[in-house]
Amino acid sequence: MSTFWSWWIIVITVVTLLGSLWLLVANRKTTISGQPGTDGEAPTTGHSYDGIEEYDNPLPAWWFWKFVGTVVFAAVYLALYPGLGSFQGLLGWTQENQWEASMAAADAKMDAQYAEYASRTIDDLAGDPAAKRMGRRLYNNNCSVCHGVGGSGANGFPNLADNDWLYGGHPEAILATLNGGRQGVMPAWGAVLGDEGVVNVTEYVLSLSDEPHNAAQAAAGGEQFAMFCASCHMPDGSGMQALGAPNLTDNIWLYRQADLTLAENIRATLRQGRNGIMPSQSDKLRPEKIHLIAAYVYGLSQTGAP
Repeated sequence: MSTFWSWWIIVITVVTLLGSLWLLVANRKTTISGQPGTDGEAPTTGHSYDGIEEYDNPLPAWWFWKFVGTVVFAAVYLALYPGLGSFQGLLGWTQENQWEASMAAADAKMDAQYAEYASRTIDDLAGDPAAKRMGRRLYNNNCSVCHGVGGSGANGFPNLADNDWLYGGHPEAILATLNGGRQGVMPAWGAVLGDEGVVNVTEYVLSLSDEPHNAAQAAAGGEQFAMFCASCHMPDGSGMQALGAPNLTDNIWLYRQADLTLAENIRATLRQGRNGIMPSQSDKLRPEKIHLIAAYVYGLSQTGAP
């Protein structure tokens, strides 16, 4: 804030406070010339509406001092806390300091809450009902928007409850995924294979998982698969977890748009490629929370139930 605007706010605020106080004191016992009262009553102001007149009484003492108290309170508050332009207040309070103190208190509380889980293995936590409930809440708050409640997955988002893993389903692999994130890239092969090649390779991929297919086209596609696809998906199509290349023989499909047939989905993948990004959670969640989420997800793959 510039010096000009700082002083502008200070002057306006102080003048308003002093003006309010002056107006209050100056009019506390002001006598308005009006009609004299009768029968010992106070004089009236002379105003009359529908036969109703207003007495010319001074302000009630309790109301007057209460109003004075609000002005005094405002002056003390503005002296102690920020409010007058760039003046920070005598106490040096800032919202940033308060936020940091609140976060420190919350961290201290959570340290005690999560301490008992942090030192235990994921295998152990996966069988602990209390840890499972806590992990489920953390998962639902942070992961279910993509992977679904209970880890059921969606088109382009892996099912976490079926024990089929792109990068491995052991505890260390799950932790690595949560902490570091993943970026899977399937390059587009449409220009390389051509329309006929895309169809042939699709038929070959269908044959790997015993889906209905054209045998002649699958045979032709097998040669192209060996040339362009086997280096990632392995010659037998079983996939490579080190690269996140999916197993093509288990009839589990990461990308399966509901309004397309399986063959159409595979052809779309071959033509256009795929880009799957799992963001790192280490900059969003504390390690103890990631540990519990990993235990919950690992437990899903062992039981298949949330």
